Order: sequence, then structure tokens, then C-alpha cells
Amino acid sequence: MTKTMRQMKEDLKLIDLVIEIADARIPVSGRNPELGNLCGNKARIVIFGKADLADERETARWQEEFRKKGQKTIFCDFRKNSIRKQLLPLIQEATREKAERDRKRGMKPRNVRAMVCGIPNVGKSTFINSFAGTAAAKTGNRPGVTKGRQWIHMGGGVELLDTAGVLWPKFEDQKTGLALALVGSMPDDIIDRGELVVDLIRVLKKRYPGILNARYGCDEGREMEAEIMADIAARRGALKKGAEPDYEKVSRLILDDFRSGRIGRITLETAGES
Repeated sequence: MTKTMRQMKEDLKLIDLVIEIADARIPVSGRNPELGNLCGNKARIVIFGKADLADERETARWQEEFRKKGQKTIFCDFRKNSIRKQLLPLIQEATREKAERDRKRGMKPRNVRAMVCGIPNVGKSTFINSFAGTAAAKTGNRPGVTKGRQWIHMGGGVELLDTAGVLWPKFEDQKTGLALALVGSMPDDIIDRGELVVDLIRVLKKRYPGILNARYGCDEGREMEAEIMADIAARRGALKKGAEPDYEKVSRLILDDFRSGRIGRITLETAGES
């Protein structure tokens, strides 16, 4: 993180605008608080991708929340929606003052240079490819695909500097770490997947009662989350010898279903929630 943030600080001298990519399912936890301090007074646009996986009602509430705060935001699905028409006017608006200052100084107009940043696995490369209309950046459904920095000419008077995803060293609370782990912004190999799914079931029972029953036909009324996992394992054939639940297998199944949206459209954070 230290190396990446140091490089970003140097790169900020070269750019006009910061485009932060975040996950629509975790509008707060999915944003690196260090970026605010790093970016200072640079113009900034926040784009929440994976909106097709997020709860539409919660997304509407978050859009209103950010609008009230005067923050420039877009919620979209990079794979299906072209971001270009939505973003170019915002870029022009965000950099208008600088362009006007340059004009008064007699400087010739030049391309807007924007830095694309965010935490791992939020879809930065997918966003760039959607904006460019071609495979300009490597993509992958795991954190760490973008290893370094690269300038990409987008046309329309815009150049993007792609940067590696980076987390911050210490989370303020366990909810933040849980949210990041659930959406895949932390490597799965450093997480106990079984414990993570226990937490996921607990969250879903509270925020979306009935959604697990609708997906798996399981009994959500069971007191222990592990009992619900065992019920799902039996119904989906995730069993070991002797018909014992295979908790590793069923944990992987439930987590994959959540991340892909097969359980349903879910947002883990509510606008205005303390």
C-alpha cells in the first residue's frame, strides 16, 4: 500500500481529475478513506459499478444521499451500460474551472488527464474497457489484476491513468472488513470462508428476510447460522460420506451465489445508517 500510495501522490501532479471506482453494494466500506486526504482539492468523480448486483431501492437512496452532499456520482453496470455518455459531461463540468484558467493564461487546450483509482476488485479495468469501447485494460474477477500503472488514451479529449487497487492498513470496525471480504476485495485465501458465510447468513436474515428461503428452500427460522448452512448443504448435495454437511463446499456455493447476484440484488449498507 505504501509504495502504491506514494506513486499515486507523485502522479497527482500530472492529472486534472480523480475518478474513483467503487462497488455499489458497499458505498461506504468500499471507498479507501486515504484517497480523500491524498487527492486534496483535485476534482473528483465517484463511479459505483456492479449496480446490477445492488438493491435498486437502496441505490436510489444512495444517489439522493450523494446528491444532497453535492458529490458527483454515477451508479451503473460497466458490462451492459456504456459509461461514456454519462461520464464525459461530468468530466467537462468537473474540469471546467481549470480549463477556463488555462484559457485565460493563453494555454492551448489539451486532453483531460484523469487518474482511475479504487480498492481491489471493484471493476476499474472493466470500467476503462467500457469507456474506451475496447479491451484497453486487463480484467479479472479477483483482486490484484492490475499490477502497475498505465496511461490509456480514451478519445474525446480524455486520457486515463490506470492504477492498482489498494486497501488501507487498518479498518475502523469489523463491519468494514466483513463488507470488503464478502464482495471479494480481499483475497479469499486469507479468509475463513466458513466464518465469512456464517456472517453473510446473519446479515441476510436481518436485511433481506426470506431471500435465502427463496433461493435454497431452506428453513431460515433455525437459530444457528451453521444449521442453515447444513440445511442448504443437504438440499444442494454438498455432503461428505455419511451424509455429513460439507461446510467448505456449501460455503463456496453460497458465497459464489451472493457475489454473482444469484441470491438476489443485495446492498450491504443503507444510506443514512449510523
